[in-house]
Amino acid sequence: MASMQHDESLSEEAICPICLDFFTNPVILDCGHNFCRSCISQCWEKKEINSCPECREEFPGKNLRINRALANLAGKARNFKLNRNEKESKLHCEEHQEERKLFCETDKKLICVICRDSLEHRGHRFLPVKEAAEIYKDQLKSSFDSLTEMKFEVLQTEREQKRKISEVWEQSSSLQIHITSEFSKMHQILTEKEQRLLRDLRDEEEGFLEPMEEKLREIQENLKSIEEKLTKMQKQMEQKDQLTFLKQETRLKKR
Repeated sequence: MASMQHDESLSEEAICPICLDFFTNPVILDCGHNFCRSCISQCWEKKEINSCPECREEFPGKNLRINRALANLAGKARNFKLNRNEKESKLHCEEHQEERKLFCETDKKLICVICRDSLEHRGHRFLPVKEAAEIYKDQLKSSFDSLTEMKFEVLQTEREQKRKISEVWEQSSSLQIHITSEFSKMHQILTEKEQRLLRDLRDEEEGFLEPMEEKLREIQENLKSIEEKLTKMQKQMEQKDQLTFLKQETRLKKR
């Protein structure tokens, strides 16, 4: 109650005595009284002598000083009034302008006592706002506790699922290492076997090729001897002197 009276007192201090509304661009006169700039300007336009509308003190000039502190106070008071009006409008029935003191359980909405007696809500079940709020808070708390328990169970399920996934990753990693190791061993065994087979093949190749190459050399030597004889015979056949031919032929046959 004291807080409300204090707020109302502040609001009164933020009211212009000319327009009776919150100050807009307030200015202070030399006498100390405050007015909206537009209000005091319009007031002085109609008079030959500038004087304070409150104390009637006269001023030779228009010395209007901006009162920033009062401007801030007026802004806060204006916002406070708007918020209070908005809050009060929410607490009052739009149709009957009565305070909403009841909660209609049938329609699930706040109503005033006049709404309760109307045809629209005939036969409905009503509760005082405070009692209805307590009931629904209890229901909400029950739902909250149930959901909290469900969350705990889901968290446990999540941890279990993460554990299973971790186990699968570990098993997979271990299996990969094992497979790599086994194939490395197999590769080493196959490499050694390959080298052994190649070595045996070379030894076998040498065993086969050596006598064959020796036979080839004999054939080539025999071929060379035949070619030499053919060359000599060719030369004899080309000999035109018969005596010389016979001598050479006789010499060859003696060999």
